[in-house]
Amino acid sequence: MGEFSAFGKILIFFGIIMIVMGGLFLFGSKIPFIGRLPGDIAIQKKTFSFYFPITTSIIISIILSFLMWLFSRR
Repeated sequence: MGEFSAFGKILIFFGIIMIVMGGLFLFGSKIPFIGRLPGDIAIQKKTFSFYFPITTSIIISIILSFLMWLFSRR
């Protein structure tokens, strides 16, 4: 039963992550600074547009790394 308990915790963790990501997709446009930070790359031409939110990605990565570190410290 110990193996199933660990697997259940993993599924719950990923479920919570999916809920948070879904909320970001739904309400992300209402958060003013997400995707519009200095360092985010946006190129727009007549027939081409390219967008890479590198600064936003780095900040989200730092926050998620901190949360993972915080929860793994038991």
